[in-house]
Amino acid sequence: MKFYVGLLVVFLSAAIVAADQDYEGYRIYDVIPSNADQAKLLHQLGQQGFDFIGESRLLGHPSRVIVSPEQLEQFEQFVEGEKITNSLVNPNMGASIAEEFAQRQMQRLLAPITGKGRLSTERYYTHEEIINYIDDLADRFPSRVYVRTVGWSYEKRVLKTITVTNGDGKSGKKVIFLDGGFHAREWISPAAVLYVIDQLVEQFEENAHLLKDYDWVILPMVNPDGYEHTQTGTLARMWRKTRQPHIFAGQTCYGADPNRNFDFHWNEEGASSNPCADTYAGPTAFSEPETIVVRDLMHSLSDRGIMYLTIHSYGNYLLYPWGWTSDLPENWEDLDAVASTGAEAIKSATGREYTYGSSTRVLYIAAGASDDYGYYAGFNVSITMELPGAGSIGFNPPVTRIDEFVTETWIGIRAMAEKLIEMY
Repeated sequence: MKFYVGLLVVFLSAAIVAADQDYEGYRIYDVIPSNADQAKLLHQLGQQGFDFIGESRLLGHPSRVIVSPEQLEQFEQFVEGEKITNSLVNPNMGASIAEEFAQRQMQRLLAPITGKGRLSTERYYTHEEIINYIDDLADRFPSRVYVRTVGWSYEKRVLKTITVTNGDGKSGKKVIFLDGGFHAREWISPAAVLYVIDQLVEQFEENAHLLKDYDWVILPMVNPDGYEHTQTGTLARMWRKTRQPHIFAGQTCYGADPNRNFDFHWNEEGASSNPCADTYAGPTAFSEPETIVVRDLMHSLSDRGIMYLTIHSYGNYLLYPWGWTSDLPENWEDLDAVASTGAEAIKSATGREYTYGSSTRVLYIAAGASDDYGYYAGFNVSITMELPGAGSIGFNPPVTRIDEFVTETWIGIRAMAEKLIEMY
């Protein structure tokens, strides 16, 4: 065992990166723990910066990990020595990313920047197109839709919310606050949020009951700098964090994990103090301008806020607090009822199973996250929805499956909103 524990140090030092990477020759493996000791050992890898792009606490369920060419021999020795079941998912991650970008460039040539009128589910959109789209909705539906500038990213990209109402002019309604695009590489997240906006605005007649007593405040893109960075080329595709530079041991490392940057049990277990790690919590809580925007929105809405819902990928999960401890909130049964309703609606409609429960009990401790902070700030229900993975990496569902995923997501969100209306 000492030999393999020692190998962890080698793995972790090699896994922490400070900049964009050439993923040529990188492999992706599924690793399946069969006992608690194996699960704990695998989790330690992720805690220290090893890039687990999909992680499960449940025994017999696979976690997905990236292995560099330099790590390969040691990794194989490790899983063999610990008798951890594993399988190769992708033999060359770099080639997969290159293929995805070639396809995206072709799509952009065929469909130039837009944002006017309804957006299709046939491709992923830029931050500029997303902002153009919600601005256009406000122009076309002035009695029901309001767009507001709520801040700016580190690189000075505008952050805007769209508030969707039923147009009756009543003030003081209860609020559902929805956001997406926390982690840069999770392109399906803002795509799903855009579909929610479309359903509430363009398909108003079908969904008017969701707006009778509730206003929906939606921030479609929390981390535009990181999101735009992932679209600059193959080396940046797997970027997760924001883009503000931080100095570490004389080296500049970019960004913090915005979902570890909230000032509620900040920088505790599940977050890293290493600025080059993917789960870096930041030099201080709310060091990132993007998380300040989310914080201020939460507090401004907390007197009316009933549900905070944040969209991520990937993993087929509906998670609620707490993420910093295995303890449960006082009203955990309410949270469980909402989450289970969403999961059951999706399973009934498509057959896909979502696991639901508290973040720590379903996955692992991850302190400083937005869902914990939203609950702490006063929202009765706070849920992270992790959408399914697809594509050669998991974070790259092909454009041909966007419609499938976003419509399925809406089925779950609509069911949760209806349950919320029934309860509150």
